[in-house]
Amino acid sequence: MSKQLVISVMSKDRPGIIADIATVIFELGGDLADLNQSVLGGYFSMILIVEFDDGITPEDLLAGFSHIQSETKIEANIKVMEDSLETEKNKLPLETYIVTAQGENRKGLVKIMGDFFYSKHINVLDLVTTRDADLYTMIFQIDLSHISSLKDLRQEFELLADKENMELVLQHNDIFMATNEVGTQLMSSIEN
Repeated sequence: MSKQLVISVMSKDRPGIIADIATVIFELGGDLADLNQSVLGGYFSMILIVEFDDGITPEDLLAGFSHIQSETKIEANIKVMEDSLETEKNKLPLETYIVTAQGENRKGLVKIMGDFFYSKHINVLDLVTTRDADLYTMIFQIDLSHISSLKDLRQEFELLADKENMELVLQHNDIFMATNEVGTQLMSSIEN
């Protein structure tokens, strides 16, 4: 019998941290199902889904991480998944959209967008933000399955954009992925 664990780790970034984490998982017999990793402001963060035999506990993983020889400490949170990854994976709602929001950097931009989505009962599936000089960019992947009028929502986005002095673009996830894939391929061919 097996179980899946969600593991969230964070540490000051350094070379070898992925190898260290993967070694602990391998030595405990874990089968890595999925992961997402990023470095922000010099801090490494990773969230993983790993399948283990039932005998492996979150405490076993924490002990393994604590024995890693390094000047940087790995902090981890571990939770047993209630539903297996197989039932959840690759199940984006049909009405998944991307909102790209840009504006002059200031405090509260993510909160403004978060409040807007919450007020409309819109679930945010993924979020990436970046700041370049004074320009702040947010890319939200959202579920619009419960929205009855896309036309009305677009009008509300226009009002929000005017009020907050931001540029907001709403497009279906499939269109966003296709246009970004074409753009990535084009840039890759130009560079080669």
